[in-house]
Amino acid sequence: MERLKVSDLAYIRLQAPDLDKEEAFLADFGLVCAARIADTLYMRGSDAAPYLHITHRGAPRFLATGWYAPNDEALKTAASLPTAKGIENVDEPGGGKRVRLTDPWGFGVEIVHGQKAPTPLPVEETLLNFGWDGLRRAGKLQRFEARPARVKRIAHYVLTTPDIPKGIAWHREMLGLVCSDDVYAGDPSNIVGSFNRCDRGEDYVDHHVFFCRGGKVAGLNHISFEVQDFDDVMLGNEYLTAKGHRHMWGIGRHLLGSQIFDYWCDPYGRVHEHWTDSDRLNNAEKPRLWAREDAYRAQWGPSAPAEFHGYATP
Repeated sequence: MERLKVSDLAYIRLQAPDLDKEEAFLADFGLVCAARIADTLYMRGSDAAPYLHITHRGAPRFLATGWYAPNDEALKTAASLPTAKGIENVDEPGGGKRVRLTDPWGFGVEIVHGQKAPTPLPVEETLLNFGWDGLRRAGKLQRFEARPARVKRIAHYVLTTPDIPKGIAWHREMLGLVCSDDVYAGDPSNIVGSFNRCDRGEDYVDHHVFFCRGGKVAGLNHISFEVQDFDDVMLGNEYLTAKGHRHMWGIGRHLLGSQIFDYWCDPYGRVHEHWTDSDRLNNAEKPRLWAREDAYRAQWGPSAPAEFHGYATP
């Protein structure tokens, strides 16, 4: 049987004691309510996925990540992995089938396939290149009103762990992820962070779908969502600021991955990132190794606050 290679990140699964409060933050962040069934909240973006963010009622916890299997055979491969609970029908919006795994720290990892894709949400395009004779937006006025950013899709998640080698190895061996950039401190063998992407062969994918970094406890460092464009990052920042939400870091442009980023905390401290404009790589790209002092910096914008390094919500 072939090795499992997930095709993308599908969703994040969390718990929160107050679903109204969580939904209000996520709406301000730019997600749209897809369904609210009993004690579970499903939020989507504008792309054709039934949901990106699931919140169950309960004490604040990071429960699981969801990943797409590219086909039925990949789902069968997932069912053969250690800790797999077999293939089951998904009783959630979009349906499909799922295999549930458990990572070394007890967090869930769900492999899904066969979901029914909803219609994408309409998004008014920003007038970035309107005109003729080489004139940008000739005769067209660009005007924005205050609004949330418009989230397209979920993009990556970051795991903090006291055992980085185990975190890297598990995600590469179980999910088929490949290295884009590893980060070391002192000796090059001392890996303190690792950016990993999906392996879709010659197809180009985001620079990273999973980043593993060191910390004293295992937990969610942050979850990341792509927005439509640069204006959405800026408008989202102003909107979330006006609503009184807690800002963590930004706005800036990362070095590794190159995303323009902005980080915000939900009511329970879980960090959610807006970004736009990522590097895209395929299997022609070789892994790179960086010293920590070179890797963990912004090309422009503020440095990360001390709190962000090793941050984890268990």
